[in-house]
Amino acid sequence: MADRSTSRIILDFISQLVDVFFKSSRNKKRTWHQHVVPHEDGWAVRREGNKKITSKHRKQETAIRKAKSLARKRKADVIIHRKSGGIRDRISYND
Repeated sequence: MADRSTSRIILDFISQLVDVFFKSSRNKKRTWHQHVVPHEDGWAVRREGNKKITSKHRKQETAIRKAKSLARKRKADVIIHRKSGGIRDRISYND
């Protein structure tokens, strides 16, 4: 009898955790911010939150131009990273 009630409590708890997880993930709004990041022998543009790269470039300047173009269309930000990975600059097109 005690095993059944313990199992029921555990199942209820897991069910509540799953509900909380899915409710919180639905409330997250995806952004269109574009990151200019070091990639292999050059630079890449990647949308915030994406693993896939939007475009690859030999020069950072070219990657920045592409990121700005994408960010302007979606009224988002461009986050420019240093070769070391740290953030160098942020340009906002939210206006």
